Amino acid sequence: MKPKGNYAFIDSQNLNLGTQKMGWKMDWRKFRKLLQDKYGVTKAYMFIGHMPEFEDMYMQMHDLGFLVVLKPTQNLNKVNTDKPADVGAEPEEKKPIKGNIDADLVLWTMREIANYDKAIIVSGDGDFYGLIEYLIEQNKLLHIMTPNWQYSNLLKAFENYIVRIDQMRRELAYFSHKKKVQKNKP
Repeated sequence: MKPKGNYAFIDSQNLNLGTQKMGWKMDWRKFRKLLQDKYGVTKAYMFIGHMPEFEDMYMQMHDLGFLVVLKPTQNLNKVNTDKPADVGAEPEEKKPIKGNIDADLVLWTMREIANYDKAIIVSGDGDFYGLIEYLIEQNKLLHIMTPNWQYSNLLKAFENYIVRIDQMRRELAYFSHKKKVQKNKP
């Protein structure tokens, strides 16, 4: 029987925000190559909250070899007109657009379970605890790749599976090839 290869299931917002929080941006081409070359990933599912203004980015990710799974987003800034406003209340801090891809990531991981040898879950989110526990029971988990050291305490139980992406910053960071303009010093 031919080996199936490993699949990666990527919480893109968790990964993107987790690397940026540490002061760097991911080079997605390098990340896809690392998944393929080092971890035998034949399919890399990228779960992203869909926003129409980012269609070009979704196409780029697809062209780099990611299978992009888009989830409708919810604007958390919208005002609830059914709820009366508090007179004199301070305006709330702006809330982000939310994609809530967790259920989709779990669904696709389970839907594809017969098609891969091992799964890599790319997220530091403790909401995946049950999925990870199940994958281990089924001998289907290769790694949990977290963006940095600040992952959920719930994942500490799976320490042997953790691979921290921040420790690969040198090989995965995006560097702009634009020349920096030096300011003339007096």
